[in-house]
Amino acid sequence: MRLVLASGNRGKLAELRGLLADLPLMLASLADFTADAAEETAPSFVENAILKARFAAQASGLPALADDSGLEVDALSGAPGVRSARFAGPDADDAANRRLLLERLADVPPGARRARFRCVLVYLRHADDPWPEVFTGTWQGEIALAEAGGNGFGYDPLFRVPALDCTAAQLDPADKARLSHRAQATAALRAFLRNLLASVND
Repeated sequence: MRLVLASGNRGKLAELRGLLADLPLMLASLADFTADAAEETAPSFVENAILKARFAAQASGLPALADDSGLEVDALSGAPGVRSARFAGPDADDAANRRLLLERLADVPPGARRARFRCVLVYLRHADDPWPEVFTGTWQGEIALAEAGGNGFGYDPLFRVPALDCTAAQLDPADKARLSHRAQATAALRAFLRNLLASVND
């Protein structure tokens, strides 16, 4: 089974390919079909994920999987939220987003830096699918005072997991694949895909 991921983010593609590696499917990148991307104009993760999935399904002619994920920081009233990838501007990279986050939290003490990663995965059978399948996950933590770790991507070097006394970027990839918001959402997606593939093969 061939699916398209509604993203050109290589880190996200690699992570999802790893999480779905034991299923008989191939996850292609949207970049294989178009250099364009959906406009993420919706106010919520789930609405943006649906927009992205429809765009990818239309561009590729394949069933589409879209991930809209982000970081919510309590001290910033939930920001960066749906703007996590564009926190420092439309052309910002991960490093710029992390720098801005640290600047915004400069006067916030360690005990008040609670945060969470949220992930919404949406599966569409085709571009006009009226019943999107939605899977979610949440990973609780806090924002560290400084970056640490070389694994992961995005805000991982700043996202501290208190129970493990390390950042997401300091975790072994296998541990992150078990604990993360994306891993939680993918666990539900995997169950759905297993049933879907079984019905196709019957």
